[in-house]
Amino acid sequence: MSQRPAMEPAWMKDGSTVLEALGTTQDRGLEPAEAARRLAQYGRNELQERGGKTSLRILWEQFSSTMVLILIAAAILSALLGKPLETAAISAIIVLFALLGFVQEYRAEQAMAALKRLAVPVVRVRRGGALEELSARDLVPGDIVLLEAGSSIPADLRLIESANLRVQEAALTGESEPVEKQTQALAAAELPLGDRKNMAYMGTFATYGRGIGVVTATGMDTELGRIAELIQSVEQQKTPLQQQLDTVGKQLALLGITIAVLLLGIGMWRGEQLSDMILTAISVAVAVVPEGLPAVVTITLALGAQRMLRRRALIRKLPAVETLGSVTTICSDKTGTLTQNRMTVTVIDVAGYYLELVGTSKPPAPALTPARDAAAMWENQPLSVGLVLAGSALCNDASLQPDRESGRYLPIGDPTEGALLVAALQAGLERDALEHWLPRVAELPFDSDRKRMTTVHRLPADPSHLPPVLSAMKGMEGTHIAFTKGSVDGLLEIATQLWMGDHAEALDAHWRQRIAAANEEMAMNGMRVIGIAFKRLRSLPAISEPALERDL
Repeated sequence: MSQRPAMEPAWMKDGSTVLEALGTTQDRGLEPAEAARRLAQYGRNELQERGGKTSLRILWEQFSSTMVLILIAAAILSALLGKPLETAAISAIIVLFALLGFVQEYRAEQAMAALKRLAVPVVRVRRGGALEELSARDLVPGDIVLLEAGSSIPADLRLIESANLRVQEAALTGESEPVEKQTQALAAAELPLGDRKNMAYMGTFATYGRGIGVVTATGMDTELGRIAELIQSVEQQKTPLQQQLDTVGKQLALLGITIAVLLLGIGMWRGEQLSDMILTAISVAVAVVPEGLPAVVTITLALGAQRMLRRRALIRKLPAVETLGSVTTICSDKTGTLTQNRMTVTVIDVAGYYLELVGTSKPPAPALTPARDAAAMWENQPLSVGLVLAGSALCNDASLQPDRESGRYLPIGDPTEGALLVAALQAGLERDALEHWLPRVAELPFDSDRKRMTTVHRLPADPSHLPPVLSAMKGMEGTHIAFTKGSVDGLLEIATQLWMGDHAEALDAHWRQRIAAANEEMAMNGMRVIGIAFKRLRSLPAISEPALERDL
């Protein structure tokens, strides 16, 4: 296959220059005929597994170990000695050993192939001026790809449009926070991957905003492809168990030959018949071989692999089971490897109330049928807590995607915002219902300078119909309410009052100190602290930062 166009580094070039170099335009994208030609030239957009195993190779490897070769030799010698029972027994053990190993590895290879097929996303691409949905495998350099929150990045892209686009790059960089993207060209040529703010890479995903990018590399030419190439170039070595079995096999073979030669020599010295001594020596050599050892080892490993499969761990090679059991130290990065990069609400701290949620170290995702009896749930709860959860769910751009297989919701988008949605839903507050009561009519998106976002919602004409959790709003004056979510320090600078369950109080020095202390304490305990504020609006003001984000 041809390599990608020689235009690196793309992050140093202006977007229009990159489009021109790739022979495409933002409005039309590639023409279908040109896309087909490039697909033939560059190949499909998928990672290639070097030296993939065929069924014959998997079967052949079952007979290549020293122990099995000794068993095959023993079976042949037993047949030559006219011992059909021993020959059949040893042959049956060889067949059982090979069959168990072949079935396990073949099924693992098939499962891996199925997982790869499932992992290919469907992407929105502009071709010939029309918007199409196609498999990411069919992308080629020059394609124009549209991104939105929740989209997987299907190839390496040079971003040419970004509206508050943030991309989670933990899989490549280990950075747990989504990276805010831009479109301007960058000056430095030798930039680390994480600093290339105008690029989006295969294997990552968008968590916020939207964007448009042009494909600069596909398949093995991507940054992820380079990593795959490095991994596959590592020399394959035998596992400790395979090395030990080979060593035992060689020692037994040497021992058997040594004993056979000694017996033959002693017999000849004593004047025995040569033919009789040869048969005796061969019989002793065959007897030295522990025919049952390979079968016992294989059956034991297969049982271990099945137990791990029930725990959703797929073992590709049987000897790896024993290797995993021998591990004493695992060195790994955290985000995306040991953790799923998902946040969980563990503490709600509001004026006069500190609620530590129980059993949240490993919380279940909310079920598809959340609690409906919100009135009973909130009958004895402080109204401030409900207001915090409602505000954090409304001032939020993440979403919950139903997973019918598990019967649960899974958060899509920014991990922090997803955690807030999950907490609200587990408390009986459904996002759709909240937006039905309080529809969003305007917003100020998050940016890194303000470190907050604000959404404006229209209050119902008759507040008496609001659910109990939102009863704090029933006495509020005005037509709209604005919720602001962001850093606690930043909110303290623009807030003037404190909501005490059912009324507002002045945010004096005592309360400011109390909030700052709580913020610092939770942060020192490893928590990410998010502040929630709101403002009642008598009418819909001009949607600007000064108008909305003051006197909260």
